[in-house]
Amino acid sequence: MDFPERFSNLPEYAFSRLRLLLDNYPAGDEVLNMSIGDPKHAFPIWIKNVLEKHINEFRQYPPNDGSPELLEAISQWIQNRYGVSIDSITEVMALNGTREGLYASLQALCPEFKNGAQSIVLMPNPFYQVYAAAALSSNVKPVYINATKENNFLPDFSAVSKDILEKTAVIYVCSPSNPQGAIASESYWVNLLNLAEKFNIRIFADECYSEIYRGNPPVGILEIAKKIQANPERIVSFHSLSKRSNVAGLRSGFVVSGPKNIKAMKRLRAYAGAPLPLPLQRVAEHLWKDEKHVEINRALYKEKFKTADEVFSQVASYSSPLGGFFLWLEVEDGEAAAKNLWRKSGVKVLPGSYLSRDTSNGNPGKKFIRVALVEPINDIKRGLHLIKEILYN
Repeated sequence: MDFPERFSNLPEYAFSRLRLLLDNYPAGDEVLNMSIGDPKHAFPIWIKNVLEKHINEFRQYPPNDGSPELLEAISQWIQNRYGVSIDSITEVMALNGTREGLYASLQALCPEFKNGAQSIVLMPNPFYQVYAAAALSSNVKPVYINATKENNFLPDFSAVSKDILEKTAVIYVCSPSNPQGAIASESYWVNLLNLAEKFNIRIFADECYSEIYRGNPPVGILEIAKKIQANPERIVSFHSLSKRSNVAGLRSGFVVSGPKNIKAMKRLRAYAGAPLPLPLQRVAEHLWKDEKHVEINRALYKEKFKTADEVFSQVASYSSPLGGFFLWLEVEDGEAAAKNLWRKSGVKVLPGSYLSRDTSNGNPGKKFIRVALVEPINDIKRGLHLIKEILYN
């Protein structure tokens, strides 16, 4: 049987590739998985009470775009966090995890053609792999813009040729970035929004790691857009509870944008969306209203990054991330380093090339590994010391 050609260039998913790389070799010691960003910190215990209170609502079809109470809680959080007032009915939509939104929103909002040619979607390289799948599903062309140490791990979209920008319909950008933990500054957002206005582009801002940071809260695209009075239809911002509240299995996030964009996304979602069950929407509503557990979560990650800074203090190539919960460690070869670590210690990390694509300027992830700091602190200390001893000594 035949399969769609548009997906033929998709490589195996990163973790399938990792299994193929490592499964033929025994772990050198007790296994410690530092390859995947699966949050392990405790979530608030009161979640159980909320779920129990609303358990009977499982027999109802849930509101497709989010309950009024959840949408109001999200809108209030945006006001508190970014100082931006939005309409909870027309400018925000609940998501069954932001992966769904990052994927489906492109189909709802990206035209197939622009200026007489197939539309282009620009994305950072390396990147969250759903961006590429979304572009291919929408019959548009993904173009990868390298994020390297030289540009502080945030791609310089303004350096892209005018010919490409004139065909570009959407730009994906992630801040804090996955995997490098780089944070977009106010000037970065301003320049990007001005570029979007000049070339009629939508910005898809993946801000799922916005609440995991070490210094000041990362500036968000919504507050900068308000400050410079940018067209709200240019901005599509995505947030999630997975990392913020350690409830990746809850599958709850949201997208906020201008009313026209949200209307188009709701129309597609009415046919193809999978709404969050109502009892889980009640849990999400309460999580967005509470910041105490987020502060506790952030403090735990800060302690882990402090440990990483100490362990790698003598490693010249080490760069301490400002946000997120990954380390992006420079090595001679990512695949070789991951295999070496596994065979000698049982520590599992992800080769950076599995998050990147080859370009004319090379693969920006080839000489890196991604290390997730999600396990308990004592396991993190053990893993980091093993990484240093095996790869850097």
